[in-house]
Amino acid sequence: MCLIAFAIGMSPSRPLIIAGNRDEFFDRPTDPLRRWTTPARQQEIWSGRDLKDGGTWLGAAANGRVAMLTNVRGASEKRARRSRGQLPLRWLQGDLDWPGMVAGIVAGDYAGFNLVVGDFHRDVWGWVGNRPPEAPHEDCPPKLHHRLLSPGVYSLSNAVLDTPWPKTQRLAHAMRMSVEQSAFDAERTLTQALADSGLAAASELPRTGVPEAAERALSSAFVHIPERHYGTRSSLLLRVDLQGSAALRHWRVQMDEWTHAPPAEQHQIHRWSDRQKVSESLAW
Repeated sequence: MCLIAFAIGMSPSRPLIIAGNRDEFFDRPTDPLRRWTTPARQQEIWSGRDLKDGGTWLGAAANGRVAMLTNVRGASEKRARRSRGQLPLRWLQGDLDWPGMVAGIVAGDYAGFNLVVGDFHRDVWGWVGNRPPEAPHEDCPPKLHHRLLSPGVYSLSNAVLDTPWPKTQRLAHAMRMSVEQSAFDAERTLTQALADSGLAAASELPRTGVPEAAERALSSAFVHIPERHYGTRSSLLLRVDLQGSAALRHWRVQMDEWTHAPPAEQHQIHRWSDRQKVSESLAW
């Protein structure tokens, strides 16, 4: 993912909400959201999948675990020894606790990343990344940084957790609004925020090492860069709601993914309206 906001523990009846956009090259092969089973541990996972390297960017598992990933942008990025997309799968499989997950990551094996993981049943949430929070876009030796997360609203893009870029702040604001809204209104609030193609003003642009024209093109929530055959490929909402009577209460996980069709011609506009929706649900 390249833009995520999430709320944990903000509402007793809806303790988890996630909204995110995945930005990627149009020709990178991808499976949409679906249920699948890991071959080694037979764990059921709900996620999209990168068919090039086999990983994922955001997923949930039948065991109550959630993982989400963004990259950290820089002027140049060398091919790393391992794919970042494998990190969420290590957590979702369910055989590691938080200390074990952190201990098992070799910072230099991966290009710059942010990884947020959660165990819904154990109420454990944490962030880990391999770029320094004070200078994430500089060419520094990789080193792990991590912390546990308390209840709240958080945002991520291509810097470190809660870096106040205009698009992360706007999506975080929409997330705070959605916490107390009905399911219908919350979906409308968050999808409108994810579909926002407005660009940041020049004075608000981050400085990540790429040319200013690229910074500006990447500053919107919904990205469209046809000359690079790049843009927002999909958007996803996940929410956990308390359902049922007092005797039969359970947590229902609803996942909705919109896959955005890339423009057929370079000059065409890449729009939210050119999309297909897939929905999945599970119980925790």
